[in-house]
Amino acid sequence: MSTELRTVTASDYPDWLRAVHTGFLRPLADTEQDVAERLAHTDLSRVQGVFDNGRCVATFRSFPQELTVVGGATVRADAISAVTVTATHRRRGLLRRMMTADLAAAKERGDMAASLIAAEYPIYGRYGFGPATWTTEWEIDVPRAGLDPHRPALSEADGGSVALVDGADVRKLGPELHARLAARQPGVVSRDERWWELHTGVGVPAHEGWTEPFYGVYRTADGAVDGLIVYRAGTEWSDSKQPLNKATVSGLIAVTPAAERALWSYVCSIDWITRVRTGHRAPDDLLPLLLPDPRAARTVTQADWLWLRLLDVPRALEARTYATEATLVLDVHDTTGPAAGRFRLDVSPSGASCTPTTQSADLALDVRELATLYLGDESALRLAALGGLEENRAGAAASADAVFRTARRPWCPDVF
Repeated sequence: MSTELRTVTASDYPDWLRAVHTGFLRPLADTEQDVAERLAHTDLSRVQGVFDNGRCVATFRSFPQELTVVGGATVRADAISAVTVTATHRRRGLLRRMMTADLAAAKERGDMAASLIAAEYPIYGRYGFGPATWTTEWEIDVPRAGLDPHRPALSEADGGSVALVDGADVRKLGPELHARLAARQPGVVSRDERWWELHTGVGVPAHEGWTEPFYGVYRTADGAVDGLIVYRAGTEWSDSKQPLNKATVSGLIAVTPAAERALWSYVCSIDWITRVRTGHRAPDDLLPLLLPDPRAARTVTQADWLWLRLLDVPRALEARTYATEATLVLDVHDTTGPAAGRFRLDVSPSGASCTPTTQSADLALDVRELATLYLGDESALRLAALGGLEENRAGAAASADAVFRTARRPWCPDVF
């Protein structure tokens, strides 16, 4: 049977949304009001669907995004989401058709990269994506952590304080705090006004079971908001009337170590809380070592997170900063997109230049490996050992390692 790939219209949208829910194995519970609310905040020009006899059987959506790169600059990214192919139509090239169309449009718009959170690892490497950040989640056994319940949870030295606020306060305070985080943390992606509404309960479909979380902000002695924590707590008691309650953190932003320490200390000091689930954090988060006994923080998740696909190699490499002075000639392979070419990259702490060249390559690598190196998380030496890049000049992989790696790991707090 023939299938038709097309841009989704308003009349197509309810069927498209049904296909999204089907693909992610979610209940088909949207009311007409829910559909209308989602549609009002969706740019249909960037929504694709594949239709078979009028029924949507594959879905794809993208939206504009700003991605923080090393050094604090942001680049325009094509954020990809809602990718599904119905089980009855797998292995027919439907995803490739949608991805090819979207990446071509992104390149035409001038986006430097495409981004996504991969539900499954094996899918996206074939389209030039590579994992650029990883995530770790811990569960803290609070009684074992060694925190002194008789001492204040906060550091008395800096004069800071934690106060509970409501969703309206978060919508006012959160965007500026997030912008400060984005200016310093590679891997952070932009949040629009709609993001803040949805994450404070505004416009969330009733069937998704929204419950108001607790919001806490950390203020410095002079009143500046340097941190925000969002968490929910359960109610569980043992047969002997001992509390077994768990706090689950869904978000923590801290722009100073003092704020980070204070917010983790706060949530671990709440009466009756015996376990704290941290949510997705950077793999080198300070948290375990903030505890007197770091073993009390048990790793429960360690996985790839934000995937990138470079669309404009020269502009992307020039957008980030570098801590060393070096020259590398990179032969970039890209069989499915626009990033192929040989490029001379000259870097120093004062800036970078990346231009096409005919010089002999120092390193040959696929665009997906370049994406993995881009935010500084991966080792070029490790990729070489795995066969992910070819060293054409002795010592080139070590040089690339010094060029791309960063002192702290990139981190993306969001799923999209």
